[in-house]
Amino acid sequence: MPSSPKIPKETILKNALDMLIQDGYSSINIKSLAKRIGCSTQPISWHFGNMENFRNALTEYALNYANRKMLSASEGMSAFSNVGRGYIDIAFDEPNLFRYLYMSGESGYHAGGFEILTTVDANSVMVEQIAKQSGIPVDKVNDFFRNTIIYTHGLACFIVSGLIKATREEVYAMVNQGAYGFMLQAGVNLNEE
Repeated sequence: MPSSPKIPKETILKNALDMLIQDGYSSINIKSLAKRIGCSTQPISWHFGNMENFRNALTEYALNYANRKMLSASEGMSAFSNVGRGYIDIAFDEPNLFRYLYMSGESGYHAGGFEILTTVDANSVMVEQIAKQSGIPVDKVNDFFRNTIIYTHGLACFIVSGLIKATREEVYAMVNQGAYGFMLQAGVNLNEE
């Protein structure tokens, strides 16, 4: 039985993520990754077996990295706002990562239909917190939440593709204005709050 490689899986994934962020997914192949790490291709093959397994592991690693950047210690509306800002920050600061995870399809990551936006565990918790904090019915919060995510994603895609030129602060303001409009559309009377 062959011995296990001396290069940890974490080292391989960290280097691959760095390559992804710097130069995009197309820059990553087994030889370029091995060269960056300073090893043969054997440890990469040993850990992942094939490129599809490697891509799946890289996608999970990249998603965890992106999610940590968007995490917030706050709850409810404040947490939702921080996640949105984190999402915009990734579009500005790490466009190759954003493109890989959320635009190109190269990652193989597909969230599902629009309902996933409000039912995935962390988001459903935020929806419940926002409903409790604001007194807004959950179905109305779901509408606001989903529409704000879709709008924010659209802005981030424009940023990454270079179709709009705006400062980070301008985009934050656009997201806040859009969220305000979606709250009104959901029937929230903001004058009472």
